[in-house]
Amino acid sequence: MPRYFKYVKGTIEKARKLRREMTDAERKLWSRLRNEELGVQFRRQAPVGPYIVDFLCIKRGIVVELDGGQHYTEEGKAYDKERTAYLECEGLRVVRFSNLDVLKNVDGVLETIYEIVHP
Repeated sequence: MPRYFKYVKGTIEKARKLRREMTDAERKLWSRLRNEELGVQFRRQAPVGPYIVDFLCIKRGIVVELDGGQHYTEEGKAYDKERTAYLECEGLRVVRFSNLDVLKNVDGVLETIYEIVHP
């Protein structure tokens, strides 16, 4: 059953921009998620409330986030904690991978996502 999330004004335009400007890691993972290789549909750069998540599987309530270097600073960690708390309150499970994980081992990342999506 599809779920719909509220979004904040301006996030749709920002999401469109982010879709055009994906990182190498996002592009690599999206090339594998887009064809429902895992048996479920994912959206990319999807607005959820005031945030835009990297990948969202609405059917399973899974958010996949790819983290670059900025996520490992104190400020980045605090922002991610706040963001994750919001998404969890919306009933979503947040799974994080580093960009390096995706670039060096996309098959392993997909295997982990598959195990989460199909418990």
